[in-house]
Amino acid sequence: MAEDVLKEYTNGEVTIRWRPNVCQHSGRCYNGLPRVFDPDQRPWVNANGASTQEIIEQVKKCPSRALTTVMNSEIQNNEQ
Repeated sequence: MAEDVLKEYTNGEVTIRWRPNVCQHSGRCYNGLPRVFDPDQRPWVNANGASTQEIIEQVKKCPSRALTTVMNSEIQNNEQ
């Protein structure tokens, strides 16, 4: 089995997590929110391209769950 790669992108409030090995390339992310998700750019995720709420709502539409979000406050609470 391939290594489970995890890439993270944050706007300071929310972190977008992407698992490229899980991604089915449905296109829902970049068709739905191209200001954040642009496969022609590097990095392809611009976490500052939309509001936190817009990002969360779009990521919820990812059919493979290769994209997920976590609030940074939850990450900080888990590290304590």
